[in-house]
Amino acid sequence: MERFVSCSGGSSSSISRFLSHAVFLPFLLSLLCFSSTDAYDPLDPNGNITIKWDVISWTPDGYLAMVSINNFQRYRHIQAPGWRLGWTWAKKEIIWDMVGGQATEQGDCSKFKMNIPHCCKKDPTIVDLMPGTPYNKQVANCCRGGVLNSWVQDTETSVSAFQISVGQAGTTNKTVRLPKNFTLKAPGPGYTCGPAKTVTPTKFVTPDKRRTTQAMMTWKVICTYSQFLAQKTPTCCVSLSSFYNDTIINCPTCTCGCQNNINQPGTCIRPGSSNVPTALSTSSSGRNDLTPLVQCTNHMCPIRIHWHVKINYKAYWRVKVTITNFNYRMNYSQWNLVVQHPNFDNLTQIFSFNYQPITPYESINDTAMLWGIKFYNDLLMQAGPLGNVQTEMLFQKDKSKFTFDKGWAFPRRIYFNGDNCVMPQPDSYPYLPNASPRTAVLYLLHPIIAIVIASLVLLFTGA
Repeated sequence: MERFVSCSGGSSSSISRFLSHAVFLPFLLSLLCFSSTDAYDPLDPNGNITIKWDVISWTPDGYLAMVSINNFQRYRHIQAPGWRLGWTWAKKEIIWDMVGGQATEQGDCSKFKMNIPHCCKKDPTIVDLMPGTPYNKQVANCCRGGVLNSWVQDTETSVSAFQISVGQAGTTNKTVRLPKNFTLKAPGPGYTCGPAKTVTPTKFVTPDKRRTTQAMMTWKVICTYSQFLAQKTPTCCVSLSSFYNDTIINCPTCTCGCQNNINQPGTCIRPGSSNVPTALSTSSSGRNDLTPLVQCTNHMCPIRIHWHVKINYKAYWRVKVTITNFNYRMNYSQWNLVVQHPNFDNLTQIFSFNYQPITPYESINDTAMLWGIKFYNDLLMQAGPLGNVQTEMLFQKDKSKFTFDKGWAFPRRIYFNGDNCVMPQPDSYPYLPNASPRTAVLYLLHPIIAIVIASLVLLFTGA
């Protein structure tokens, strides 16, 4: 422990300077801590994508490794065109060969005369191979086009892997240097990856389960998601309606941007337009351009979720949920919806969707994950007549807290594919008829009516 020694000269000024630094330091640390929590998800606090790098054998000038990408996020997945993994080599490493994946660029390999490496770039980018790849180019969990399902939807397809042969890398645990600056695009820049860290070598059990081997060395990289990094504007919005009110509460205006199709042709497509193929070909900047090309709406969002309170029974109530795709450039595969509502602990039946409760805090069951049924509605088609999926949910009433008043029947929060959707303002929710302005006017007239009646009584009594 350091000691502060008092000096006779300038002691007061030194103390004041120290106190000012002592006040400033916690403030600086709080800013650093705040910035690091941008990726925190309260519904999935432990969710991440873990990249594990297992060195399984040494080669004359390097090593052979198995790299796996594990999606431990409960409801966020990676859809087509899939993940793109990048890093920077610590020394002058090269990639001799790959199985189950490939580098997007070979780089400058001109100094090699005989055997030409697969990739010589200092900062390679790796992608998954496509389905239908020849068997001699496959490894387990490869070749799905980079698509990773979420942990809840399908655990078996939530992992992807490839084998890599690295040269000019060192041939012992002490000479190998871990790659740096890992990046994961899935497919956009939504993930932030930490540094690679050496961990206990992975152990492998042989198929007959009678022998265990282990990696020469293993390191891991943890990547977390941030919606703020992935999208500059929201990607979805929510609209509301109910059987007890004729008002439909639409998504807020300009929720996902305010493109003007008159001044900026091609920013959106009017409903029923016949020039969709032309707009797609002229506005696309590349084969894998994922910039949304949406239908012209007041909200301009690629996805809208509509929550309709449909029927009120004596002991139950019924909700209809519709997901509409306004994006002409995207078919959403393996989509999912996460909804927060206090009545999910009394969900009785759900139609045409899969359902799984999400309870990050075990004592509270108010969050549900919904997704499509395989080969039926797990693919949300692009904008058009088929660009929607829908379900109905039946809830049992809990007399201690059930009410249609003050917006209780509407969701607190909705996520589509892991992104938080914009909700309407709470004061705009459809209200019950007994809370209508007409009722308020009657309440104001009650004193006047009472005075008139009293006057009439006195008049007739006096007569």
